[in-house]
Amino acid sequence: MITRKTCPKCEFENPASAQECLRCGVIFAKIASASNTSQKPVKTNGGHQAYGEDTRVTFYEPEGAFEGKVYAVVKGVLLLLLAVWGLKLATIPLVDGGAGNSFLHNVNLPFHEAGHLLFRPFGPVIHSLGGTLGQLLMPLVCLLVLLVKQRDPFGASVCLWWIGENCLDIAPYVDDARRLTLPLLGGNVGHSSPYGFHDWQFILTETGLLDKDHLIAGSFKTLGILLMVAAIAWGSHSIYKKHIE
Repeated sequence: MITRKTCPKCEFENPASAQECLRCGVIFAKIASASNTSQKPVKTNGGHQAYGEDTRVTFYEPEGAFEGKVYAVVKGVLLLLLAVWGLKLATIPLVDGGAGNSFLHNVNLPFHEAGHLLFRPFGPVIHSLGGTLGQLLMPLVCLLVLLVKQRDPFGASVCLWWIGENCLDIAPYVDDARRLTLPLLGGNVGHSSPYGFHDWQFILTETGLLDKDHLIAGSFKTLGILLMVAAIAWGSHSIYKKHIE
């Protein structure tokens, strides 16, 4: 039986000992070399194994990613502080400004104003709502980056707490939609400002929900508390899985 070597380019049947194709002249060794170097590592659900990558997203840090007991203590203390702080913010009455009295209000404020700019093209109501959306989107983006890109579930849990804190920060503003007594940007208060200056007065008036301001504010506050509790639980679970189990 005569063995033949098929040319990968023109499919001509060459003798088995041929080093190049007798028809098109292609050199078999070069084609084989190019084929080997162009092959990419196989990517699985765990990442590119040939590159040593692990692209899996988990909601807790694996036991193998051990950083030492000191890190566990530091993270635990941080969670405790966040829990106490969150409890304190949650107990401030909305009529007194709620979480808006915290210094974090000034941290959230630039994202609030950036949200207005970002959503300005979508009409007056969405423009006004954009401030609230900006406050929520920024910590959400940070959460996703830490969880998906950095694979840092503990850091993501802190960002979830921040989202909850923003909900508490938004609640008194919503609750003030009819009362109009809270101070606004620039030193104004709602009752002495032009219509539309108070975001939630404008949003709820334009949507016919002004009489539901207290209900909506209470919903924001409840959601914020639940997110904070979930964040503390998530962070605690992450510490346990990484440092203790």
